[in-house]
Parts: sequence; structure tokens; C-alpha cells
Amino acid sequence: MKTISNIDRGFLCDITLPCFSALSAEETDLVRESRVQVLFRRGENLTKQGAFASYVIFIVSGYARQYIESSNGRDYNLRVIMPGEMVGLSAVFNRNTFSYSVVAITETTGFLIEKEAIAGLVKQNGAFAFSIIRRYCEHNGRLYISLDHVLHQQTNGRMATVLLSLAPENFGGEDLLRHLSRRELADFAGISTEGAVKVLKSFEKDGLIKLSEKSIIILNRHRLEEISRVG
Repeated sequence: MKTISNIDRGFLCDITLPCFSALSAEETDLVRESRVQVLFRRGENLTKQGAFASYVIFIVSGYARQYIESSNGRDYNLRVIMPGEMVGLSAVFNRNTFSYSVVAITETTGFLIEKEAIAGLVKQNGAFAFSIIRRYCEHNGRLYISLDHVLHQQTNGRMATVLLSLAPENFGGEDLLRHLSRRELADFAGISTEGAVKVLKSFEKDGLIKLSEKSIIILNRHRLEEISRVG
């Protein structure tokens, strides 16, 4: 993690992001004074499950994966976090520790904002609070769908769903699949690494995808959608 100061290239001096558009000039100054801009390199943790949380992170650019660390040493990837999202909101309202871990998939820039500042804005600015609550509910809705897939789909259906959800068109053309290991893909699907490799080779044999070094190229999206749908 690298702190970006006001003399560094890439420093963002203004809060001009959509989430903060409802703030008054005074409230914007409060956020500006309570933030630190940081750069997370690929593979670096933004948060660690169980660690003390004194801030939330607003993602400005880049992509990260949110995951749960289980007691048996296996992880489960919940979702990909995109620019414009906040990490660690649950620590503001619910507890003083992070309830999940987040690691950068690509180089990621974010604002570390003191959680007391966010809590104060939510209390005094209804429009800002509404925006935060709406985003939180949208993310929870997607999480429920993801858990439903893991609970009710077979191995092939899970992997088809993961490949479709991680396709470049969902992330502005960014090919996240080439940044993810086979184990990380398996953790998105809730299956073993060996199972993930077996399914991917089966999909390639059937002409659904092409495995090229670290990249996974989708060749037959319609068929993958069908496998995802029937589970």
C-alpha cells in the first residue's frame, strides 16, 4: 500500500465522485479532511477479516475481490468490488472489526475515510444516507443470488455462472479472469481447485471456452448461460 500525497501524480484533490454529489460544501470539506488517498498494488489486502476497522475505503479505480476466510483454511469469494463502491460500511454501523477480507485484483486506488466522518454524514444528510443504503441493499441482493447458486447448482452450473459474471463486458472491458488463479476461480464457485480445473478443461473440450495461458476466453456464451440456468 502506498499513500499518495498532494505532490504525487494521480492525486485527486476534489471529491467529485457520484456518491458525494449530495454533500454540501462544508460536508465535502469534512470528507476531504478525513481522507487519505492510497494505492493498493495487485495482491495487497485492502481489509483483513477480524482486523480493527477505523476507516472505510471508497474505491476510485481498479477492482478487488471480497472474500470470507473460513476456519478450515478455505476461502469463499463473495463478489468483485468495482470503482464507486465503499468497503467496510458494516464497521460503521455494526461492529469495530472488518467482517470480511478484500484483496486487490488489479492496481487499485481508494480513499481511506475515517468511519466517524461517514457515520456523521449519514446522520445529518438524508440524500447521502439514502444513496449509501440503496447501494448496500443492491450489493446484498447480488450476494443472496450468489449464495443461491452455490447452494443449489451443480459444479458445472456454478463454474458457468462464475465465468459469465466475470466476463470483461461486466467490467468495462477489463479481463479479470487473467488476473485470477484457478484456486480463486474455484473459491468463487465454492468448489475445489481440482474440480475447477476439471470443469474448465471439460468446457474447453466442448468448445465453450478457450484456455490461453492465464486467460479464459468465452466462445459460446449462449451455451454457458444455458448451463448456468439449468444448474
